[in-house]
Amino acid sequence: MKVRVFYHDKCFDGASSAALFSRFYRERIRNDVTFVFSGLLHRAGALFDEKQFDGNENAIVDFKYSSSPKITWWFDHHQSAFLTPEDATHFEQDQSNRKFYDPDFKSCTGFIATVAEQRFGFDPSPVADLVHWTDVVDGAMYPDAQTAVEMKAPAMKLTLVIESAQDYTFIPRLIPLLAAQPLAEILEESFVAPLLPPLLERHQRSIAVLKERIESRDQTLFFDITDHDLEGYNKFVPYYLHPESIYSVGLSKSSFRVKVSVGSNPWAPSEPTVNLAKVCERYGGGGHARVGAISFGVTQEEVARKAAREIADELRASVRARQ
Repeated sequence: MKVRVFYHDKCFDGASSAALFSRFYRERIRNDVTFVFSGLLHRAGALFDEKQFDGNENAIVDFKYSSSPKITWWFDHHQSAFLTPEDATHFEQDQSNRKFYDPDFKSCTGFIATVAEQRFGFDPSPVADLVHWTDVVDGAMYPDAQTAVEMKAPAMKLTLVIESAQDYTFIPRLIPLLAAQPLAEILEESFVAPLLPPLLERHQRSIAVLKERIESRDQTLFFDITDHDLEGYNKFVPYYLHPESIYSVGLSKSSFRVKVSVGSNPWAPSEPTVNLAKVCERYGGGGHARVGAISFGVTQEEVARKAAREIADELRASVRARQ
């Protein structure tokens, strides 16, 4: 029996969601099962390849909805969970009791734990620490920017490693450990430990680059780091450097996309009022009310830059209108 689990790749909550789902499935659905883990990334164009839905059962966690009849399980908590109105209708009409959505949850891991406990009798207490930290990381529930940027907790170090993973086999190897071991122990694994020191050094370099690049105006930050290999930068650094900010718009580039990241300062001096998921949806992206992103093709740098500037201007105008 093969269950293929698709998860939001290069994301701590995505990997943790896959881990928690597999533990729940083995304990409460059936245990004679082989899991195959496949990462999904937001990119320009089609997000799913139907040929990959080759398990006896196929699950998607922490990622957008697919109406394919081959998808048997789905859990998500993103406001922009549906690519089309038809997908949303398809979900609403589903009678399987295997597909679940709630954008009020801080993390998809926490959402799966709750649904699995309430509907299937799963005991989430052995993975309580994992659920706690996915809520903190995905919900940006750090006490201050310093905590978020200094990354002292094991979960935050793992987040750094996961977001920067270049080897496509790395996260699938990590997922079973997330379901079974304390986070501090996972950091000591032989395939994990050597990755951390160079990443922490890169993190310090990214702080220096961002300090140089950020334009701060009307409590809205804008920066373009497409000429640096820094797509996995810590999203809280801008607020650490500019505590006066409410919003940030960042432009970065990787081998397969140009990304516009749109965020709000969790420690802002005044409450963010713009729904960033709605803003990003207009450009083909999405996310949550407080944080969103848009992926453009790797050759669409100028289109992405124009979108990023437009969004920064819109957010700056919204701040000025409140003053």
